[in-house]
Parts: sequence; structure tokens; C-alpha cells
Amino acid sequence: MSIPSFVVGIAGGTGAGKTTVARLITESVGESVTRIPLDNYYEDLSHLDREEREAVNYDHPEAFEWELLREHLRALSEGQAVEMPQYDFEIHNRKDERVTVLPTDVIIVEGILALYDETINDMMDLRLYVETDADVRILRRIKRDVIQRGRALEDVIDQYLSTVKPMHEQFIEPTKKHADLIIPEGANSVAVNLLEEKIEAEIEGEGTRTWERGSLEGELGERMSLEEE
Repeated sequence: MSIPSFVVGIAGGTGAGKTTVARLITESVGESVTRIPLDNYYEDLSHLDREEREAVNYDHPEAFEWELLREHLRALSEGQAVEMPQYDFEIHNRKDERVTVLPTDVIIVEGILALYDETINDMMDLRLYVETDADVRILRRIKRDVIQRGRALEDVIDQYLSTVKPMHEQFIEPTKKHADLIIPEGANSVAVNLLEEKIEAEIEGEGTRTWERGSLEGELGERMSLEEE
């Protein structure tokens, strides 16, 4: 595929399976894909001490530096490399170093609010929302934050009840209205296979770049019915 790149957005609640979907698609397409984690675009909070940073509501849209993400997506879509920030969850702030990201055939923007910003939505060629039951999502979040990030279980539960759940209901779940396709139950293999085919067709120049929610959902429904049979 020639530039401009084909941009995919993957949104959904905490623990929904967004990263898994992005990883599976990336593995299928290979070096032709660049992943942009939305977490890397949390605002730089170096001006706050650690206690203040820990109190920030990271599930609110204001926690992100949207203009920088817009700038980087524009540049990548036009074939220019960018210096992407990196986020450290242990210190609740950006790392000092950045990573050079080169433009590729496909760019995947993945995060809880990947479909929130209107300007960024307009830059996307395909918008996905991963929908998974709330009880599954909270269990996955607890496992991730307690085991992988070393946080106290009580703190994780308090944060979920005070900010994660209400922010999901207020800001994240409503963004699924922007999605071209809602993927049920996290990394649904039928849905992922469908997406792999569509994206590979784009890379080979065989795609139409015309994505209609009804047609995609209809095709997914047919495939899932055949799978069940």
C-alpha cells in the first residue's frame, strides 16, 4: 500500500481485550503494522509529586494529550516518522526517553478512549470497539494491576469503584456509537480473523476503504453463526 496509511482505532473498557486484539492483528500482518498505545499519550505530569500523580483520574479524557496524538497521527499518515512518548505505570508519568516510530501500511491506535476524540476519529479508516462483560473486565484488571504492576488489591478495587467504573459509563462506553464494528467478548477469534482479512486486503491494495457498520456486523454475524453450527 502506498501512503497514506490505513488507520485502525481499537477502543473498549479496561480489561476488555483491546491489546489482545491489536496484538493478534499485528502478528498476522507483521512488519506492516505500527501500534500506538493511547496510554503513551497521558499528559506529562512531571510538575506534580508522586502522591499528586497517584490521585489523578487517568480514565478521564482530560488525562490525555490529544493534540500531540493528533500531530503524530497526521505525520505518520503522511509518511513521516515521530518520536512517541513512553509511559511508566509505576511512577505514573512519562519516561524521559522517547521511541522513534516509522510510518507503516497500517497504524493501530489502541486504548480505552481511542474513539473519543472527534478529530482522531476522522483520521481513522476503521473504528473498532471491544465489548466484554464488566465482571470479566474487573477480574482482568485486578490480575494485571496486582500481579503485573505490584499494586495493593484494596487500592485497585477503590480506584475501580471511584473512577474506572463511572468514567467507563460516562465516557468510554458511549464511544462505541462511533465504531464500525463492535467485537463481542474480547478477542473473539471469528471477528479477529475477519479483521485480518480486511486489513491484509488493504495492504495488498485490494480493499475499498469503505467501511459500513451494518455490512461488517452482518458479515461477522454470518461467520459466527457458521462457527456455532
